[in-house]
Amino acid sequence: MCYKSNSYLGYLKITRLKIAQYIIFFFFTSICFSLTSCVSLKQYPLESYSWAAPEVRQFEALDKSIEYPNDAILFIGSSSIRLWNTIEEDMKPFPVIKRGYGGAHFRDMVFYTDRILANHSPEMIVCFFANDIKGVPEDESPKKVLRLIKYFIKQVREQHPSIPLAFIEITPTSSRWKQWNDIEEVNRLVKELCARKEGLYFVSTANAFLDEEGKPNDSLFISDRLHLNPEGYAVWNQLIKSEIIRIKKVNSL
Repeated sequence: MCYKSNSYLGYLKITRLKIAQYIIFFFFTSICFSLTSCVSLKQYPLESYSWAAPEVRQFEALDKSIEYPNDAILFIGSSSIRLWNTIEEDMKPFPVIKRGYGGAHFRDMVFYTDRILANHSPEMIVCFFANDIKGVPEDESPKKVLRLIKYFIKQVREQHPSIPLAFIEITPTSSRWKQWNDIEEVNRLVKELCARKEGLYFVSTANAFLDEEGKPNDSLFISDRLHLNPEGYAVWNQLIKSEIIRIKKVNSL
């Protein structure tokens, strides 16, 4: 009887030890998963993002010379934002802050997020980045782009924990049609992320830029078949502004 009791106690001891090991394993696994869902910035050499520094310094100069309202909509992104010359008129009556620079990727944006946000208290942030996949050796995979976006969201939430953050769908273009499958996968991943996370919104636009054959409608782009022409911006504005109005309404803004 004593032998059985000792064996049972030994069994309990081993069982408890194994349970403790499993708890520790799953704890560290969850931490590792959380870390890998973000991105180590050390993998990006200085030259991969330093080229954008002059643009960011220009933004900072504007911040010193212009007093922006706290209820403005902050547009951040690549050249489609930078070249949106009618954005202030198009977005009326909503005040806007335009912070787009040509060639922007999420992989360089994450080095400047804090500086771009530092002087603003926007009511909402709207993003459009379309260069992380463009048919060059430096292209990221769709899942890597998603991790960069999650890192960007983390940066935004450190300064603005609860304001709406909207992501405009990457536009299908003839100049990057060969990469469309991967770009479309990024769109799908971001849409799913926005559907899961409170405060994130996905602005669907891609279908409006496809023709009857399901290919990019070149009549909405300038000659490079990448950037929008006035007609393209009119389509883009209608879709984006409609969603902004909806987002403001559901958030009582």
